[in-house]
Amino acid sequence: MKDYNMELTYEEKEILEGKKGETMRKALKSVVLYGETFGAKRLLDIDGPVHLVTSFGMTGLDTVFDMMDEIIKAGIRTKEPFTVDPRPIDYDNVECNEIQKKVFKGLYGNQGRYESQLKKLGLKDNNAFTCTCYMPQVGNIPRKGQIICWAESSAVVFANSVIGARTNRNSGIIELLCGIVGKVPEFGLVTDEGRRAKWIIELKTSKLPNAQVLGSAIGMKVVEDVPYITGLDKFLGKGMNSSTMDYLKDMGAASASNGAVGLYHVENITPEAVEKGRDLLNKGYSTYVIDDQELKNIIESYPILWKDMNAKPSICFIGCPHLSIEQIYDWSDRIYRALDKRGKSKLKLNTVLSAAPDVISKFREDKRAYKKLTDMGAHLTYICPLMYMSNSECSKQPVITNSNKLRTYSRARFLLDEDVLHAIVTGDIKEAEKFD
Repeated sequence: MKDYNMELTYEEKEILEGKKGETMRKALKSVVLYGETFGAKRLLDIDGPVHLVTSFGMTGLDTVFDMMDEIIKAGIRTKEPFTVDPRPIDYDNVECNEIQKKVFKGLYGNQGRYESQLKKLGLKDNNAFTCTCYMPQVGNIPRKGQIICWAESSAVVFANSVIGARTNRNSGIIELLCGIVGKVPEFGLVTDEGRRAKWIIELKTSKLPNAQVLGSAIGMKVVEDVPYITGLDKFLGKGMNSSTMDYLKDMGAASASNGAVGLYHVENITPEAVEKGRDLLNKGYSTYVIDDQELKNIIESYPILWKDMNAKPSICFIGCPHLSIEQIYDWSDRIYRALDKRGKSKLKLNTVLSAAPDVISKFREDKRAYKKLTDMGAHLTYICPLMYMSNSECSKQPVITNSNKLRTYSRARFLLDEDVLHAIVTGDIKEAEKFD
């Protein structure tokens, strides 16, 4: 057996010697080499299901699909049923013309094959496609202190920060291999030292900031470091509730995409901050003050990548990361009030709200609420808007969004929630009227 710079158990050595088959040997070897790259000295047992970032059967990823077939042929599955990021296509709820469909067919030509492979490897169920696997309707909810291995950046930062579980920002495929061997390398955010904060973020705004913009500001400043945020409890209150969780979900997603944040602490709110307070701060930490002017500067720094800067929007995406059921109800009420104020009943703009399939199913059980939303012209979908924007024909359109993640990774134009409301009700972008 090759010499490794890692303390290995007897069982791990046996696997690396091929005593549990060649496929398992290669899987564990990959995990060990991954850990050694980051200085890990040993492997830890995973306590819960993995969450995979790779949910799309993209053309050109043949090596991945071949590897999946090898694992399946060896009769290997993940230790526990897993969840995976959203599907890329939903023609029933997200309109596409024939040219766009043709591009999608070429782009995600292996989708059927890949979903079949995922089921054989341990996919939780046919609805387990979402970036918010921790929603109660979905059920992949780790516990505080639990060692897991996830790879979706917005899910990683939520699990670490809001729940207090422990996972690094792992690469796609690595999380699957860790789920197969039931081990994860001990480094970074799974360690006590790696979870200490290098920054204190002093929030000094006059009102609760837009979550997406606050997360953007934090991510761009601290990059991959751990921030300790003060001042949010003034607006959100102490402790955790569903609305606070939704706010932190969106803030964290922006910090993870506009930077590379995998964990943040919020004073008097997130579990480790409640437990340890400012003892989580490293000596010599840096300070970043965020006030109203700083957030205004952040918003004004966002580029507009539309070919025609004065174009009217053609589609709006809300829900990147996926919405909670409470957020769907909230957006439905806000849209209704905005339309009612103008004496209208239908949206002027194709408006798509994205959420987990199980969340959508639960919302649809409220037939009155579902009818109210769809009668106004809004659509519910399970897709990832980023995958939609990966289509070159779709990305040519003037797309608007309230998601900083979607803005960062595509040509979509970012608008604050109140500006989104104005645009979808009027079909135009101009100075927003405040509906709330």
